[in-house]
Amino acid sequence: MTDEKAAPVSGSILVVGGGISGLTTALEAAEVGYEVFLVEKNPYLGGRVAQLNQYFPKLCPPTCGLEINFKRIKDNPRIKVLTLAEVEKVEGGPGNYAVSVKLKPRYVNENCTCCGACADACQTEIASDYDFGMKKIKAAYLPFAMAFPARFVIAPEIVGTEDGQRAKQACPYDAVELEMQPKTLTLNVGAVVWATGWVPYDAKKMDNLGFGRHANIITNMMMERLAAPNGPTQGKIARPSDGKAPESVAFVQCAGSRDENYLPYCSYICCMASLKQATYLRSQYPEAKIYIFYIDLRAPGLRYERFYETIKKDPNVFFIKGKVAEVSEDPSTGNITVVAENAVTGEKIHQAVEMVVLATGMQPSAAVKKLPAAVKTSPDGFIMNDYAAGGMLGAGCAHKPADVVSSNQNATGMALKAIQTLVRR
Repeated sequence: MTDEKAAPVSGSILVVGGGISGLTTALEAAEVGYEVFLVEKNPYLGGRVAQLNQYFPKLCPPTCGLEINFKRIKDNPRIKVLTLAEVEKVEGGPGNYAVSVKLKPRYVNENCTCCGACADACQTEIASDYDFGMKKIKAAYLPFAMAFPARFVIAPEIVGTEDGQRAKQACPYDAVELEMQPKTLTLNVGAVVWATGWVPYDAKKMDNLGFGRHANIITNMMMERLAAPNGPTQGKIARPSDGKAPESVAFVQCAGSRDENYLPYCSYICCMASLKQATYLRSQYPEAKIYIFYIDLRAPGLRYERFYETIKKDPNVFFIKGKVAEVSEDPSTGNITVVAENAVTGEKIHQAVEMVVLATGMQPSAAVKKLPAAVKTSPDGFIMNDYAAGGMLGAGCAHKPADVVSSNQNATGMALKAIQTLVRR
């Protein structure tokens, strides 16, 4: 038997992306003995799940699963977490990759105790990316209450300003370091798992649906933040224009999905996300009228089908099979009229509601920003895994549209595939 090994094998694995898939991949590999580098571009781990109000199958809050995983990471010395970090270049092959990682400064060191003194002293406010710009936060901030790493962040906007100095002088632990500079690391790893996740499809691209023009049209992820206790309204679902409790809400399904002009595929989670969000509304507003406009409602699996059947029994939830053609706003009230053709009866519907939620599609991050490596992707940007070659693999929603359970299952498999890359070389 010939030795085909071209270079020494690294026993380390790089996981790119600290969302639920990346966390699972990193933990599964580390807990069977492998060194793992976990790289995340945000200043915190948790990804999209951290932004949710609840997730399937048990309608748990994000803390339910993330808290356990954060503790497992904290207790495992084999996992090295790098936040505010992005991969710039990958060279080499399976078993022996050289990866350049750029680290942006947090401007806060490990002395931070999350006391909040820097935020109290800071006067500048910035838009909250975590809340999709729906509220302002201090430029010295903790991303969210359970953020990991548990350290504040100083926004670069105030570095070099009087406000930055105020934050630094207020810290009793000498944790604010405004002199921090970007750094570049080179990691030698044997396998790379791309768990780069997904981004909500840009709803502004669908001009006929009015997002960005009419205040009371929001996206499904914005609804998650509105319903979340740590969201911009402390969990109260209210109209963005005036804070009114909505008495009628329309959900527009396949907003950008299953359309050759935008995303030609089904994004898998959108139908169930809207049904779940109907329960958010129902819990707060028992008499509110909910209208769900859909092409086809897809409930993948028995448990989801039962959930759908439960929602259908609600007398105040109305399902309309028909694609929304346009929307318009009544400027005097802020109400939105949704126009669609009922595919069953053929009648044209003009439904006035107080608020509209667009079920925007799931777009892989690699479709928005090309990966800095020789990774094969589909025309839509999903990573196409070559299991025979190994080395670099896509996990979770970087590989295909998926819910949390499916993402975790896939991520466990990718941890195994990454380990096999190391073992067989």
